[in-house]
Amino acid sequence: MYKNSSSFTGPCRRLEKQLSGGRQHFVDTCGLPISTYFSAVKILWLLENVEAVKEAVKSGDALFGTIDSWLIWNLTGGCGGENRSDSFVRGLHVTDCSNASRTMLMNIKTLEWDKPTLEALGIPSSILPNIVSNSEIIGEIANGWALSGVPIAGCLGDQHAAMLGQLCKTGEAKSTYGTGAFILLNTGAEVVQSTHGLLTTLSYKLGPNAPTNYALEGSIAIAGAAVQWLRDNLGIIQTADEIEKLAEHVENSGGVYFVPAFNGLFAPWWRDDARGVCIGITRYTNRGHIARAVLESMCFQVKDVLNSMHKDAGKREKKTEEGEFLLRVDGGATVNNMLMQIQADLLGNSVVRPADIETTSLGAAYAAGLATGVWTEEQVFAAGHKEETTIFHPKMQEETRNKKSESWRKAVSRTFDLADLTL
Repeated sequence: MYKNSSSFTGPCRRLEKQLSGGRQHFVDTCGLPISTYFSAVKILWLLENVEAVKEAVKSGDALFGTIDSWLIWNLTGGCGGENRSDSFVRGLHVTDCSNASRTMLMNIKTLEWDKPTLEALGIPSSILPNIVSNSEIIGEIANGWALSGVPIAGCLGDQHAAMLGQLCKTGEAKSTYGTGAFILLNTGAEVVQSTHGLLTTLSYKLGPNAPTNYALEGSIAIAGAAVQWLRDNLGIIQTADEIEKLAEHVENSGGVYFVPAFNGLFAPWWRDDARGVCIGITRYTNRGHIARAVLESMCFQVKDVLNSMHKDAGKREKKTEEGEFLLRVDGGATVNNMLMQIQADLLGNSVVRPADIETTSLGAAYAAGLATGVWTEEQVFAAGHKEETTIFHPKMQEETRNKKSESWRKAVSRTFDLADLTL
């Protein structure tokens, strides 16, 4: 159900018509447009279409939460367990502020469930978890688990943890490349409302009484998943690693542009009527051109998001002494050196890859260590990433970059209004 976003388009369109602010009705409070991507619409659909859920809510037997809520609930006792003193405990129903910020239900300024939003959607607050910070002792793991008695002290959403793992301060940005791609720019204590198709969200809050860091975010639905599509659906490659070698066989994409709008486009376009296209194909086109076009599609999408961030953030961005804006990168796909070089070329800015690309796990460890006194916030940020990093500098001429960007925008425009094509 989660993957079938078309199931939820009905409630979205209805809300857009009913609410005075249309698709942007909740942006001022939650930072998010009405979209099938966020949890609120899924809850609404369940309440309207699944009788068992409706009855459970009425009887008080239903709880809603994101994956962190489910994990913490079970780890701390679930429906009933024992702690290390053999006393009866019931699971804790909590979520952290970063995961709560993705539900379309939390007020990003107060970090509480927004009552007017809940009333507008008809969602009872009784089913929602308590909201905690990203770094505090939430509870202990109950008996029956291998780590019984160990405190749960850090909880962050995937991208927010990567922000912390990358040690992104105010004005700094990171991009995580996985199945999708997620770009966040830390805006510090300031809530910046985007006028260019981005989301306003949390970066991190490192303690109950700590200041909240906010961020601008752009999400890309299909990044590494396009490589999987080449492998699993078309059989052009046998393993994901092969795409780099295949793309190296050609000097460029041969005029081929691939836009992986398999289920629409996310930021900054937000077009659920878009569908994937591959244009510019000639008899000259070979597998190498297709492979390179797929890699370029990932980088062009990141560039689109960063262009919007530059417009929204303005002088809030942090640059080097030479006036360059650095993009920090992480995630499994960043092992592909060609991908990273293409990214630097299309941005016209350097791309910085840390020695440890699994920064999401590192960020969660930082948060837990802060809560348990292993280190201080000053020590974490002062340390920086002093281990060996790899920096990819742009090599492409600006004229070429501009022409390719213009061609990419033309390709994107061809994806619109294709959702109703006949099977």
